[in-house]
Amino acid sequence: MAPEEAAGQAVQLAKGGRSAAQVGAALRDGFGVPGVRLLTGKRLATVLADGGIRPEIPDDLQALLKRVVHLQRHLETHPNDLANRRGLTLMESRIRRLARYYRQRRRIPESWRYSAAGAALQVE
Repeated sequence: MAPEEAAGQAVQLAKGGRSAAQVGAALRDGFGVPGVRLLTGKRLATVLADGGIRPEIPDDLQALLKRVVHLQRHLETHPNDLANRRGLTLMESRIRRLARYYRQRRRIPESWRYSAAGAALQVE
């Protein structure tokens, strides 16, 4: 597969609603591309950004938000689970640190702030 063809296929897959990780897996499994970076010389996120596709919230922050929502639901049914309550506190702290990093690099809006209710809305 030619580098331009791989980049075009990646953009097409991403426009279909797939995340960057899903695009990479689809290229690997369906088209025999072991790595987009090996073929094109650019990271997959850069290829997608050049194609005009950039997620509103970066994938790692989105994954943390999903985990927080899952923990919140668990704690609603098991309020005395103190180990998971502590885990939730640590994860929320990680989200705040990561959000500060992305705000400094202008990957998320300056007004974006973490809130428990907002996380549930963004994940759903």
